[in-house]
Formats: sequence, structure tokens, C-alpha cells
Amino acid sequence: MPGTPRNAGHAGHAGHAGHRHGRRGAPRSAGKSRGTPSRARIAGDARPGTVFPGRYALGVDVIRLLDIRDDALSVDEVLAAVGDHAAGGTAVFVGTVRDQDHGRPVTTLSYSAHPSAVNELRRVAEKIVADFPVTALAAVHRVGDLALGDVAVVVAVAAPHRGEAFEASRRLIDDLKAQVPIWKNQLFADGSSEWVGACE
Repeated sequence: MPGTPRNAGHAGHAGHAGHRHGRRGAPRSAGKSRGTPSRARIAGDARPGTVFPGRYALGVDVIRLLDIRDDALSVDEVLAAVGDHAAGGTAVFVGTVRDQDHGRPVTTLSYSAHPSAVNELRRVAEKIVADFPVTALAAVHRVGDLALGDVAVVVAVAAPHRGEAFEASRRLIDDLKAQVPIWKNQLFADGSSEWVGACE
């Protein structure tokens, strides 16, 4: 996992986010990421002139929105980003902060990410659109301190058929958790805390 992370966020599985234990080790420092997405964080603007298999449909970038933010996430924004008349199905995953991890009561979470996290997220998205016939894709990840019930990650995939949308969205969230360098620091009710690496 590359060097010093900045402040960022991550959660987990369907419904309420799961807290899976991964590789441990707290990041050495953290900073603040900007809440407003910049053009550099929109995948279509990241590397002009680079075309990935399946990435463009009728000249429109299939990857509509990628970002890591320190303010509240909007499910409606992500859903709107993947709106496409060519899609027959849209699958949305929302990861939220739950109140326990492996039976231990959790009170709050704090997330940090490496400065390369947005680029790694872009690589994950590019692989999804290369492997699946999707018409639109979006992924936004929360950063910083989160309370119980807060939305930590939203991903959405639109495709011609529901099966393709389900499969691609599952791969998207699984690969995001496995490959994007994000750390989770969870605070337990007994006052103890634990760092968990997102890349497992």
C-alpha cells in the first residue's frame, strides 16, 4: 500500500455497511479532502485522449462521476449521474455505518485515504466498463468522521439488462474495497479504537 494517506472514508456491505477486518496499521497522517468535486476527479477528464474498451458510448463517457468527499453523500446525485435512456436496469449500492463490528459496539468511525485513492478508484471503474456492457457508472466515497447511520459510499451502474447491472455493481463495490487505498479507524463503546485497512 503506498505512502501517507489523507483524510477519506469507506464503508461496507449491502444494507448497513459491513466492517470487515483487513490488513491493519494506522496511516501516519491525514489531511482534508475538498468536499466539492473538481474536474480532475471526474474520470472522463482525467486522462484526455485515452480510450478504454467499452468506456465511451456514442461519444459519451460511460464513467459519469467519481469522487472522494468529506461532506455528506447524495444517493440522488449518484442515481441521476447514471441516468441513461439505453439502460434497462440500474443497480445502486449504499454503504452505511452500522453500530457493531464482530459483536463489539461501535460509536463512530473515521476514514483516511492515500492521495492516490481517486486515481485507484478511476482504475477500478475503467476495468468495470471494460469487462461489462454498462451504459453508465458512478461511485462516490465519504471521507472524515462519520456517525452511526451515515452514508459512507454510494455506487451505481446502469446497463441494458438487470443482470448486467447487478453483476457490474457488485464487482464495482467489491473491487473498490479491495483495491482503493482507504483506511478505517473505528471507535468502540469501551473507548478503544482500531485501524482497519480497506485494501484486503
